[in-house]
Amino acid sequence: MAAGSAAAASVMLAGRALGQSGGVRAEGHPMPGGVELPDTPPRPKRADSVGYAIVGLGGYALNQMMPRFERAERAHIAALVSGNPDKLNKVGDAYGVPAGSRYSYDNFAEIASNESVDAVYIVLPSGLHAEWTEKAFAAGKHVLCEKPMALSSAECERMIAAAQRANRRLMIAYRCHFEPYNMQAMELMDQDAVGTLRMIRGEQSYRMGPTPPAENWRVNRALGGRGPLEDYGIYGLQAALYLSGEMPESVAAASYQPAGDPRFAEIAAHVASQLRFPSGAVAQLATSYDSAGINEVDARGTTGALLMQPATGYSGNNMVLEMGRESREFTPGDSTVQFARQLDHLADAIRDGSDIRTPGEMGLRDVRLMEAIYAAAESRRTIMLNPDGTMRS
Repeated sequence: MAAGSAAAASVMLAGRALGQSGGVRAEGHPMPGGVELPDTPPRPKRADSVGYAIVGLGGYALNQMMPRFERAERAHIAALVSGNPDKLNKVGDAYGVPAGSRYSYDNFAEIASNESVDAVYIVLPSGLHAEWTEKAFAAGKHVLCEKPMALSSAECERMIAAAQRANRRLMIAYRCHFEPYNMQAMELMDQDAVGTLRMIRGEQSYRMGPTPPAENWRVNRALGGRGPLEDYGIYGLQAALYLSGEMPESVAAASYQPAGDPRFAEIAAHVASQLRFPSGAVAQLATSYDSAGINEVDARGTTGALLMQPATGYSGNNMVLEMGRESREFTPGDSTVQFARQLDHLADAIRDGSDIRTPGEMGLRDVRLMEAIYAAAESRRTIMLNPDGTMRS
């Protein structure tokens, strides 16, 4: 899920987070604060529009993704899934979702018989992605899953296998692949706009307020992973890969978990890494839940530098190409179109059989790299990598 959402997704922490045995499960939470529901139902879409079921009505779904369906041409909200009946009905009424297409987590399996639902959008905390993706495929639906794909490469492999068994499409919600500034940055790097690439630097950080693992899934290891890398730092990792066009051959890293801070009782506060690519270029990446906010990606080569800040925001991104004493600012379009483009992209893949730009295999690749980063940090040594991101033995 995206970093910095106003409220967590509709889940309650159970099991280990509450001092019991077991894992975590999806349950309902009240309506997040600051949500503005539409005054009128969405406009009708074209006849071949893909119907999405939204699983998890938290801050990101309600404040970012669901309002953007209005701009999609081939996607609409067909069903909702939440553990809070009051919120489910309030949101369902606002979005014109029929009462028979409103599900709880307990009766989700019934969605299999709902022919109006083509795809399921998993907008739950990361530790629940694998479980609910597999449930969606078992129901015969296609899946759009929020990033990170899962919290382990083994879970990612299970999700890909489930998609293959079901003969359904699996897409990871890497929205920046559909965002105008990042798309143009990829094109500029393909055109050697900075000359021969030498270095990429990415930093994605913000300072999280006081919160214990039982109240915030991002600091709960079972739900959020081992630190900010999976949540916010993944944007820098992704940028390093799509701007370089390479897979790293080695990684070195460091992490920090301060003592006595309830926010970081289970996770790292900061993670930094250095990736070395076969070309000789390096990427220096840092992410934090405990430093002043920044969202920056720079790519520097032999003749120029591409500077992005904010680099991967929901809106308001900025990009400048510096070449000696000259600079050029780019304004390729409204960043908010990334959400609708992402929805329509999976719809095109479902209806037309087109390739998916951000498939499950990409999500697996990135989780493998994050595993390598944490292994390097824990061992305090450089980890050599195979071309698929797995660690060399």
